[in-house]
Amino acid sequence: MNIVQKAITYIKNPDYRFLVQQYHGMHNRMPDEEFLKKYFRIKVGYELNLDNPQTYNEKLQWLKLYDRKPLYTKLVDKYEVKDYVASIIGEKYIIPTLGVWDHFDDIDFDSLPDRFVLKTTHDSGGIVICRDKASFDYSTAKKKLEKHLKINYYLVAREWPYKNVKPRIIAEEFREDRETSELRDYKFFVFDGEAKALFIASDRQSENEETKFDFFDIEFRHLPFTNGHPNAAVLPKKPVCFDEMRELAEKLGAGIPHVRIDFYEVNGEVLFGEMTFTHWSGLKPFDPIEWDYTFGSWIKLPEKTITE
Repeated sequence: MNIVQKAITYIKNPDYRFLVQQYHGMHNRMPDEEFLKKYFRIKVGYELNLDNPQTYNEKLQWLKLYDRKPLYTKLVDKYEVKDYVASIIGEKYIIPTLGVWDHFDDIDFDSLPDRFVLKTTHDSGGIVICRDKASFDYSTAKKKLEKHLKINYYLVAREWPYKNVKPRIIAEEFREDRETSELRDYKFFVFDGEAKALFIASDRQSENEETKFDFFDIEFRHLPFTNGHPNAAVLPKKPVCFDEMRELAEKLGAGIPHVRIDFYEVNGEVLFGEMTFTHWSGLKPFDPIEWDYTFGSWIKLPEKTITE
């Protein structure tokens, strides 16, 4: 749309107007429940029922509002979570941290190896990969990471665990699988310590390809739906360390109503990625919608615990 079309749409379409206002932070003071009911209907396509939630996306909104444990803040912090995970499954599954800083200009690049990864600790998408320091674009990296440091990720979709995470930058060792030439991750959906499904993200670093998501049940049978991205033309192979990853995911997810736990398989080695409490923020439709109900049936909602 050109600027005139955007202006007309803004005036005539209340949903578009809400999204524009949300992008510019005009709803930051709106109570979480009120915001989520409006945002959910626009993004998912049906009304949010918090009194008797049935679908996966509905239950994720309920958990945002009513399952607020201080531990969750630690678990979504990409720096702090490492000690917690290591204490449960062991240090060998942790990608070594090369440093952590409050600002980009604090980074001592001379101390870093030729290849490394920079990530913001408090949000999604704040990542820069350096494959060669000699050709690394420091200016572009600084612009991207400093922009992400300013994001209050909690306000984007009211994911409470991110509300009090300190924004920082960490550097990690660079890892790449020889077979796939990428860092392919395996994302396990765990419900009260039981892994029920997973998806594999591929083509994430490809400049000319959209990311692909392929969902599988826990027996690694491909599931016939999409959620956010199309399926790959060639289905990903079952990872060699599948059973090990499943076991580790269930250990880490014990005692939590629902969490998605991500691992990498790199040259036959399992490495922990991250923990996510609300996949797609609970705001991405399933196609067909029946799978929204299937995944929802796996979440047993806990007693309400609200901690501000």
